[in-house]
Amino acid sequence: MKNLQDRSVDMGEFVAMPDDDLIICRCEEITKGEIRRAVHDGMTSLIEIKRYLRSGMGLCQGQTCAKLVRAVVAAECKASPAQFELAQPRSPARPIEMRTFANEE
Repeated sequence: MKNLQDRSVDMGEFVAMPDDDLIICRCEEITKGEIRRAVHDGMTSLIEIKRYLRSGMGLCQGQTCAKLVRAVVAAECKASPAQFELAQPRSPARPIEMRTFANEE
């Protein structure tokens, strides 16, 4: 089994593929090529990919794209998708006025 956290593993040079313009995360408009490039830049966990590209941070909170992102990363790392833990969904943050916290009108 391959150690996915080993940053010394050379992923090789990024080579563009014909389907790199395929949109994987519709909410944030992230393409397969962007995910593949992130893996080649050293990001091998789905949490890193999420923080770097914002995949799974849109309106659906990863409900439609999380498994697709995992499949792309796994294929690029030549590993089983089961080796990759899905990032935990979180509620979207919305700005709140300070007077709400202060309980003022």
